[in-house]
Amino acid sequence: MSIGSEVVVLARVVVVGAGYAGVMAANRLAAVNRSDVRVTVVNPRPEFVERVRLHEHAAGVANAVRPLSGLLHRDVRLRVATVDAIAERSVLLDDGGALDFDHLLYAVGSTAASGLAGSENAWSIADLDGAASLRTRLRQLPARAHVVVIGGGLTGIESAAEIAYRYPSLRVELVSQSVASGLPESSRTIIERKLANAGVVLRTGLRVTAVRADGVETDAGRLPSDCTVWAGSFDVPDLALRSGLPVAPDGRLRTDDALVCAGHPRIVGAGDAVAPPGHVGDQLRMSCQAAIPMGAHGADTVLALIRGERPAPVSIGMTGQAMSLGRRDGFIQATHRDDTPREFVLSGRVAAVVKERVCRYTITLMRFPRAYRWLPGPTPTAPAPPPVAAR
Repeated sequence: MSIGSEVVVLARVVVVGAGYAGVMAANRLAAVNRSDVRVTVVNPRPEFVERVRLHEHAAGVANAVRPLSGLLHRDVRLRVATVDAIAERSVLLDDGGALDFDHLLYAVGSTAASGLAGSENAWSIADLDGAASLRTRLRQLPARAHVVVIGGGLTGIESAAEIAYRYPSLRVELVSQSVASGLPESSRTIIERKLANAGVVLRTGLRVTAVRADGVETDAGRLPSDCTVWAGSFDVPDLALRSGLPVAPDGRLRTDDALVCAGHPRIVGAGDAVAPPGHVGDQLRMSCQAAIPMGAHGADTVLALIRGERPAPVSIGMTGQAMSLGRRDGFIQATHRDDTPREFVLSGRVAAVVKERVCRYTITLMRFPRAYRWLPGPTPTAPAPPPVAAR
């Protein structure tokens, strides 16, 4: 386009995915008020899903969905579609259309990992459809029905506690090798006690081998189940792999330390589906705590590329692990910036209030993207130089 006699070259930026990373990136890009940058977000649905609330959505105590129209910057265009493939300068959509781009921000997020025999017999809360289906199933269960939650991480802990508090007539069991394995023993003891107080039966030291329609097979025998909830590990969409982009062994998009895709300087990654080098990304577990600052840094990297500048390395520090244990209880483990636990913990009603405020604050952050600042990461350890060949 042209303004007077000045020719302005339009930079078309396509953001793939409207989760925490994608929305933050799109809003931060649009908020610079540059007439030469046009931002389009491609997402399969017109709503934003608060994944940190999916366990609440499944239990029927909260709604994890809000319209993207009320969250995206007014200058961001939304295209409701699924990206089937990423070509050199365009994305191909499932509705037969295509969008050309000068820069692309890859923020497709994560999904529930599959591979467990009989996984089709379990309800997953890794996405909205699974959580909504589980919500319907829980409402249909009679008193004293068995609900088995597989997975002892934060998602499994929160899900088991929320279901037990919301449906006290159900028998809720949490099955896992361990509970909150990354936390200190003292923290695990507190969490296990709180789960027991909520009515959750803990079955630790077990490995699930298969899910049946009426039960769960473990290495120690079979557990009856009228409703099995999968809250295990996460996976990522295979869009990068299918598009011929470089990926890590787990399918995440490979990037450099500024989040630029290796060998594809027009593509920038952010969020769960991205694998930056270990010296800047080892502490970045899949979470909105990491996705939001990654989205902001990804936007800054795109802007630097548009200006022809060298983007800065990403630096993000973690602050803690927070979990709700029903509506009136919670637990927060403070961490160092490298995500290793500190001594400080917060528990009880105060922790539940703090966790709720954190969830609300994530929405506020994305509405004020240019003002957003984040904790820098631990002092990076520079990658080792390549060995010198002997002469």
